[in-house]
Amino acid sequence: MKTRRHAKILELISQFDIDTQDELLRRLRESGFEVTQATVSRDIKELRLVKTLSAEGQYKYSTGKEENKDISSKFYSLLKDSAVSINCTGNLVIIKTLTGMAQAVCVAMDTMHWEAVLGTLAGDDTIFVAVHSEHAAQQLVAELTRMMG
Repeated sequence: MKTRRHAKILELISQFDIDTQDELLRRLRESGFEVTQATVSRDIKELRLVKTLSAEGQYKYSTGKEENKDISSKFYSLLKDSAVSINCTGNLVIIKTLTGMAQAVCVAMDTMHWEAVLGTLAGDDTIFVAVHSEHAAQQLVAELTRMMG
């Protein structure tokens, strides 16, 4: 029963912008699940649901794993408008940005979930990106340079 309920919750949050436990509880009951608010609360915790902003600017439950095309396009825009240079040394990629823009670019970059990226660190105008290998660093530099235009 719990597995079916969890599957239904994931289905509901993908179909509707559900922003409260009460709304999720109501929709589950409408779907034939007799649950309490405490059960819904536990399910949210077990599924590790988070509240994210919808396209309309309202908060909603999500898994946090959905590909957010809006953030992707913002990353491209931020990178193109803010990056000054992109280089690598060893397995590190160093992105120089306009003063004050490194953290914004870095946060947007983190949402892209590149497979080769182990971690990022941003200062005021510099981002360090640790990747798996020197080859992966060179590939990332080429890809980011292409995105810059």
